[in-house]
Amino acid sequence: MILRLLFLTLVAIMVGQAKDKMATPELARQPMTIIDIRTESEWLDTGIVQGAITLTFFDNKGRYDAQAFLRELDKHVDKKTPFAIICRTGNRTTAVAEFLGELGYAVINLQGGMVELVRQGYQPVPYRP
Repeated sequence: MILRLLFLTLVAIMVGQAKDKMATPELARQPMTIIDIRTESEWLDTGIVQGAITLTFFDNKGRYDAQAFLRELDKHVDKKTPFAIICRTGNRTTAVAEFLGELGYAVINLQGGMVELVRQGYQPVPYRP
């Protein structure tokens, strides 16, 4: 499965299907679905973008279940309607955005993640499990 994700990431990079945007407070406030793919401990530690949907992709050990993630994601987004994904610094969302882009999702990677948002003055809201 890891090889498949890496392969899809490389293919998506070559065809450029996923869009990248720098995470900014203004972008975080737009009326767009934002999926936070970090772990629960990260959500508890730093908070989340107000209104974001919390949906972990990688666990604390870097493992993932892409099919389970996609099943849950499809409950929250329409494949053709743009939505954004965010993580702590943008590393995880880069790989996941490329993967989703290859599958035809209209995904936007918020580069810089929560670290960039906070650096620019955005105040996350507390995560409530």
